[in-house]
Amino acid sequence: MKHPFLSNLSDKSLEELQQTLTELMNKLTFAYRMGNGPLIHQLNMAIESYRTAYTDKMNDMIKTQKINTKISIDKK
Repeated sequence: MKHPFLSNLSDKSLEELQQTLTELMNKLTFAYRMGNGPLIHQLNMAIESYRTAYTDKMNDMIKTQKINTKISIDKK
């Protein structure tokens, strides 16, 4: 489930998305230590939104660079 209060994340770079994900994961660890259930839920939704944006941006990059993602196991 995406977080309803996050704006469009497509304008962020891969580095910005990764940095924010790292920060959110650190905050999630702290929330688990404190046992704050509502905060854990909100952070999980935000993390899912950022992961989705990161995955979409990576998929777009692979498509534009025409990287071969298939692995051939045929013997030559």
